Formats: sequence, C-alpha cells, structure tokens
Amino acid sequence: MKAQEFLDILEKENIKEEQLSSLVVQALSDKGLKIATAESCTGGLISKMITDVSGSSAVFDCGICSYANHIKHKLLGVKEDTLMTYGAVSDRVAMEMARGVRLLSKADIGISTTGIAGPLGGSQYKPVGLVYIGVSTEKGLKAYRVQLAQGKVPNRQRIRELSSLCALYYALSEIDEI
Repeated sequence: MKAQEFLDILEKENIKEEQLSSLVVQALSDKGLKIATAESCTGGLISKMITDVSGSSAVFDCGICSYANHIKHKLLGVKEDTLMTYGAVSDRVAMEMARGVRLLSKADIGISTTGIAGPLGGSQYKPVGLVYIGVSTEKGLKAYRVQLAQGKVPNRQRIRELSSLCALYYALSEIDEI
C-alpha cells in the first residue's frame, strides 16, 4: 500500500489521523484486551501515540524500541537465521517481532514496525519509505508491506508518522476480529 492509498482508506472510513490511537485504545478497552509494540523504524512513536490517550494504561503494558538486530533477537526472539536470510526490513522479521513482543508482554495483540525511514539507507530492492508492519494474535501472524515515501526527498518524520498510523489501523482491524 502506498501513502495516498492509506490516507484514502482513512477518509473513506471517516477516520481522522489524530483519532486513530483513541479508537484503538477504546476498542481494546471495550473488549478487555491488551496491546504491546515492538518498534524499529518508528522509534517508539506508536507507543507514544497510544500512551497519549487517557485510559491507555488499562490496555498497554509494553513497548520495545528494537532498532538493533541483536535487540530484535535477544529481547523479541527474532531468529538470527531470519535476520541473516531476509534482512531486518522484511515481512518475516516484522511478524517475529510482533509475536515476540506479544509473548513477552502476555498481551492479546502485538504490533511491530521495521523499515527504512530515510533519508539514507534505501536500495533498489528496499527503498526509503518501505515499511513492514507485523500483527500477532493467538489466531496467527500477519505482515503488511507499505511504501510511504513521497517525492524525491522523503520526509523522514512523515514516514515514521504514517508507519505508526498504519500499524494502529491494522491493529484496530485485528481487534475487530478477536
């Protein structure tokens, strides 16, 4: 999914960006569920967005900023083989991060982000703005690929913000299924 496609989805569903974290907290609260985050490229922004909402302490116990691969491995249980074979920016790592934080925290849902926020670090195969979002529940694992860079000089902060919003949106969708 590209940035504009995501923004169009929010508009179609009549969701304002600034409301998304409140909707997630409310949905979790309504169902008595907990969420945990494992963030790489978003650097803790998802955790911040959730904890900015009054009442979030009832649904949020854990957020891990796992920028380094050895933290992904040691804290979240991402397999070294997965990191070596697919790289940190991959659907498989995103899923293993989400599962790892969910199991570590004993949450009902784990979400993760791993990607290239830029402005450096991109390649032909993994360009700046490429982000994988992982979602883990007892029912299983999912990964979403989003490409969020716009223009020739990507806005790093906007990529991080959109990645966080996408993760919250996918979490909200998953909460509805639990």
